[in-house]
Amino acid sequence: MMKIEPAALAQYIDHTLLAADATRDQIATLCREAQEHGFYSVCVNSGQVPYAASLLKGQQVKVCAVVGFPLGAGLSNTKAFEAQQAIAAGAGEIDMVLNVGALKDGLLDLVRDDIAAVKQACGAVPLKVILETCLLEDAQKTSACEICRELNVAFVKTSTGFSRSGASVEDVALMRKVVGAGVDVKASGGVRDYATAVAMIEAGATRLGTSSGIAIVSGAAASGSGY
Repeated sequence: MMKIEPAALAQYIDHTLLAADATRDQIATLCREAQEHGFYSVCVNSGQVPYAASLLKGQQVKVCAVVGFPLGAGLSNTKAFEAQQAIAAGAGEIDMVLNVGALKDGLLDLVRDDIAAVKQACGAVPLKVILETCLLEDAQKTSACEICRELNVAFVKTSTGFSRSGASVEDVALMRKVVGAGVDVKASGGVRDYATAVAMIEAGATRLGTSSGIAIVSGAAASGSGY
């Protein structure tokens, strides 16, 4: 295991709350915790962006919004509009779910166009593309990563945390191998403790999406399930 102090992992963490029933009090707590611990961002649903952005105005912590979440099965122009509106409301990063069904059907042009539409809407704002790796075969993961590399997105991301399972070391390593050094890799879903966080970074992750950030930076194990 690589030598890294638990507190140093804060810079890798998107502190995440994506539950459908998340309240403003919970969002406020999320933002406060992110500031206190020095997390890279808070990751929230697009409807929570205006409030989170108002709480973090002038702070180093970014607001990250998910788009087309968690299924990725919406219309491309809808995803692009959601991204555009989230950015206008204060989002500094966008995490979109790609069209998983189209990818499994081998409709790679459709997958590419879907991602490209959101990337265009993002402009200079970094775009992360969620593959939902637990639903894909390795060849499909590879194709998705190749498309993302060609489009020069900021990140490929493993999972929503809302499907069958989350990130695995093997998937992170595969994604890193395919995208090379020019695209970052975000591991999300099931990253709940220090050891898992370090294993994902060793495999090639440069960002971690988790609701267990405080447990990770304290070096403790976290309990529970989900993101």
